[in-house]
Amino acid sequence: MPSSKKYKILFVTSEVVPFMKTGGLADVSSALTQKLTEMGHQVRIVVPKYGSIDERKYKIHEVVRLKDLKTQIGDKEVSFSLRSSFLVGPKARVQIYFLDNMEYFVSRHSLYEDPITGEEFKDNDERFILLNKSVFELIQKLGWIPDIIHINDWQCSLIPAYLKTVHKNNEMFQSIKTILTIHNLVYQGIFPKSSFAKTGLPEQLNSDKGIIHSSKVNFLKAGIQYADIINTVSATYAKEICSIKEFGYGLDTLLAKRKKDIYGIINGIDEAIWNPEKDKLIAKNYSQKNIADKIENKIALCENFGFAADENIPIIGIISRLTDTKGFDLLQKAFSDIAKLNVRVVLLGTGEKKYQKYFEDYAAKHPNKLSCYLGFDEKLAHLIEAGSDMLLIPSKSEPCGLNQMYSLVYGTVPIVHKTGGLADTVVNYTDKNQDGNGFVFDKYDAKEMVKEIKRAVEIYNNDKATWSKIIKNGMKSTFSWIDSTKQYVDLYKKLAD
Repeated sequence: MPSSKKYKILFVTSEVVPFMKTGGLADVSSALTQKLTEMGHQVRIVVPKYGSIDERKYKIHEVVRLKDLKTQIGDKEVSFSLRSSFLVGPKARVQIYFLDNMEYFVSRHSLYEDPITGEEFKDNDERFILLNKSVFELIQKLGWIPDIIHINDWQCSLIPAYLKTVHKNNEMFQSIKTILTIHNLVYQGIFPKSSFAKTGLPEQLNSDKGIIHSSKVNFLKAGIQYADIINTVSATYAKEICSIKEFGYGLDTLLAKRKKDIYGIINGIDEAIWNPEKDKLIAKNYSQKNIADKIENKIALCENFGFAADENIPIIGIISRLTDTKGFDLLQKAFSDIAKLNVRVVLLGTGEKKYQKYFEDYAAKHPNKLSCYLGFDEKLAHLIEAGSDMLLIPSKSEPCGLNQMYSLVYGTVPIVHKTGGLADTVVNYTDKNQDGNGFVFDKYDAKEMVKEIKRAVEIYNNDKATWSKIIKNGMKSTFSWIDSTKQYVDLYKKLAD
């Protein structure tokens, strides 16, 4: 039974839409906190105030009690303030506190790395130690004691360690529980062992039993070790990180020990933005009832990418970072075989130089087969989702993935590798399983991938009734944030009641 009790939730994150974004974490931080607020929970967010955030636009103002606070980072005394504003959504206003410090955040427009060199900031350890420590100052100065501190990824992962060691005898913090959401285990916040002295944590944590991993300080390890509950952004990914060594990225043994405390909750999608009936960024709106109008988007997509429009040639869309984890090693290996089929491929994304060069060169030589936009363009992403016939997502691992959900809702058939959130949302269509909504290859292998693409193209060309059924199965999907939020509330209930 879902809980009717209302909780006080302090949500700590390093990014949130519309203020700043590098990935899906920002979308989750915005959508989940708004839905929780709509449900009547008392939610407050803490996030750094990066230099790119427009103070006037977002009406960010000072709070006298939260001004000129001080904390120690190693030998250094650091001053900071927490300033106030609101995250304003269509149905909810969420209180948000911006961590304001010139040296670490306000002087930088980029979140984690130097935009010129592409290298991570050398003082990311100090920057995010400050974020973690500021949370305890906020609670003490406001006297607002949350039931739950909900933390996200490595940037906030020292909070449970501070709570269970430095603050363990402070009555104000006795009842607070923590939940850690791991959005992607690849990023762990790894720093030299010398960074330990900056944390102010007790010396017994300066070991493999504490927050040291492979002779380095590992922020995410601290969260996994000390959070009361852990969740990831899909049920399959939660299982994979505990049981498959390569998916555990060095932390598999620790994760396996905490297996009973690890849950998977798939992300929702923002239906105000991703909805083919209302999407303002596509050529023509459509729904299950007038699916024939989808063709107008295919025509617009062909124009955009320089293809002559042809209803009988399927278009395979790819929207992705061009990296190994996203399956581009498979894609490069198999691309000449894919191109032999009567298909066209459109690619949107950026990533590793070797893949950018390969696909750019291929498109130059075979302009009737492949067209690329190496960059990111929000409008184009929407048009690819609406105008393609299929969307290819060959990821080696995928914690959740949103593009396959968008494609299902838009009647664009996904072809995916069976991993993480892809496995939880795309159901393989077979003669036996008429409820399938896409095509799934089990083994991470180029031949297996090509086999599924061929099967999809075969049905597209020769069995319009089946193709139409697969599209309709997909368009019936609902990936509402309401369902995901209810599951988060059930986790809070486990902790707080």
